[in-house]
Amino acid sequence: MAKTIELGDIARDTITGFQGVVVARTKWLHGCERITLQPKEMKDGKPIDNYSFDVPQCELVQSSAHRGTDDTGGPRPEPVRASAPR
Repeated sequence: MAKTIELGDIARDTITGFQGVVVARTKWLHGCERITLQPKEMKDGKPIDNYSFDVPQCELVQSSAHRGTDDTGGPRPEPVRASAPR
């Protein structure tokens, strides 16, 4: 069984050859799973657009030790209004 492609891994679309870092993974209502690949290359000094592909048509190129973070930014302490100057 092939290893699951995870966020942070480098993967390749087997149909187009497009390769990049997995920056997103989505699961749709009727079971379709897609990954979004962001290439490391630049074109004319600008990042190349990222594209999404169905997971079954992608292959793992390299696993990554970096898995991002689970910190979504919340919950945080409630902000408090500073007291009015006297």
